[in-house]
Amino acid sequence: MSEKMSTRGSGAKKGAPKYQNTFAYKHNPKSVKTQKILALPVDGLCRRCTDQINWRKQYRKYKQLTVAKKCVSCQLKKVKKAYHVLCDDCARAKDVCAKCAEKAEIIADSSAAAQQDSAAAEQELALKLEGVRERERRTYLRKLERGDIEIADIPDPSLDDEGSDISSDDGDGSGDESEYSE
Repeated sequence: MSEKMSTRGSGAKKGAPKYQNTFAYKHNPKSVKTQKILALPVDGLCRRCTDQINWRKQYRKYKQLTVAKKCVSCQLKKVKKAYHVLCDDCARAKDVCAKCAEKAEIIADSSAAAQQDSAAAEQELALKLEGVRERERRTYLRKLERGDIEIADIPDPSLDDEGSDISSDDGDGSGDESEYSE
């Protein structure tokens, strides 16, 4: 005998899934679309909406806008970010979340500024470590990791030419002739 099961309006079965997933869904993180979506900043939102957008990005549910949406406040087509209902100007003027339009603490996305700062710091570090011997380079990197020194504490290679252990030899072979002459 077939077992009767109650269904919702669309005929879908109620209840928990028959089998539990053995591993979590993981999209292809190397695809161009995923890279572009993950690079988009999430700013002007409250904590809850930020978490929702980040979840959508993580599980490949985020869908970008193709054309600008109409702002519910000023009625102009100025909303250029997906899932937002207010344009950035209106959200900033009203001091509300651009997605849920509620007055909550807005999380300032400093990731773009932080990325620029970290990129500048990495570039400065690379310049300073460029002319340094491998052993000294590793020592500086290890001390930076531990927090013993800052990037500013590393001497510039252009200012510190006497630090190399390689003696300047003219190449004429006049160094230690007495040892080899017979």
